[in-house]
Amino acid sequence: MPATLYGIPNCDTMKKARTWLDANGIAYSFHDYKKAGIDRATLTGWVDALGWETLLNRSGTTFRKLPDADKADLDAAKAIDLMLAQPSMIRRPVLVGDGWIETGFKPDLYADRFAKA
Repeated sequence: MPATLYGIPNCDTMKKARTWLDANGIAYSFHDYKKAGIDRATLTGWVDALGWETLLNRSGTTFRKLPDADKADLDAAKAIDLMLAQPSMIRRPVLVGDGWIETGFKPDLYADRFAKA
């Protein structure tokens, strides 16, 4: 089963991840949040696997522009609601394979992940 890369196409980190996967001959499908969105069940599964603190991109402009009330008292449920409303707040990329999930792009981590596959 090929991996699925989740994100938005114009993100620089996404471009680096896609370039690495292509250069290494890794089969994957691309899920564009801007076109396809993300469903609650998938996002909840990611939060269960990685933690909402890892998945929520608090350094991005989308999060930083939120009203202070939306940023206050964050927990898993509130973070999921924020990410569902604006998927650009999900840390990118998210790469999902058969029984595993990674977020962010680090070439060494990708190389290790696919060496085990």
